[in-house]
Amino acid sequence: MASNEDRFFMSAYTDFDDNELLQRMMSGDEEAFTTLYRRRQGGLYRFALQISGSEAVAEDVTQEVFFVLMRKASEYVPARGSLKAYLYGIARNHVLRYLEGKRASISMVDGLEEYGSRVPEPLIVRNDPLGDLTRHERIESVRRAVLALPARYREVVVLCDLHEMEYGEASAVVGCRVGTIRSRLHRGRALLAERLSDAKPFGPALHRIKPKRCFA
Repeated sequence: MASNEDRFFMSAYTDFDDNELLQRMMSGDEEAFTTLYRRRQGGLYRFALQISGSEAVAEDVTQEVFFVLMRKASEYVPARGSLKAYLYGIARNHVLRYLEGKRASISMVDGLEEYGSRVPEPLIVRNDPLGDLTRHERIESVRRAVLALPARYREVVVLCDLHEMEYGEASAVVGCRVGTIRSRLHRGRALLAERLSDAKPFGPALHRIKPKRCFA
């Protein structure tokens, strides 16, 4: 059981913002790094998974992001965007390199087979087997539809709709203008709606599903 001193220590670190944690980390504070890792690793993992369709890639990318941060923390410039956007940008670059390397041999939809189309545990309602099956199939329909989008649309849909980033933050991740984010998001949503409206066995009703409600 944690002592009062331990609880105060953990609470104080939890209240620090990302930049404060980064400064402490750069001074050699391991607990600051651990707090920052715990705060951001889940989102980075989901982002990499939603873009790549591969659990193995998502795990590798997440670890690599923090290796890069430890080696090159001084390269982060707050004026260019939040630390969150900086970390997502690193993750994006690694995922894109993976996709470029695999493009000639596998499709991005085929990459889904790597993790067996499993549904994250929190999304499963155990006392409703038929509902579980229906939800599982809907989630997989959305996953496949998102993964089938061209990369420039997919990443913006994932960032803005699934991770609920503001346009400015997404533009810092992708490295383009806010106007470009808006136009890509508009086109990406339209393509996603088209793909979902054709999905079976749900038919046109699927286009009303909001992607951010269907992903982990």
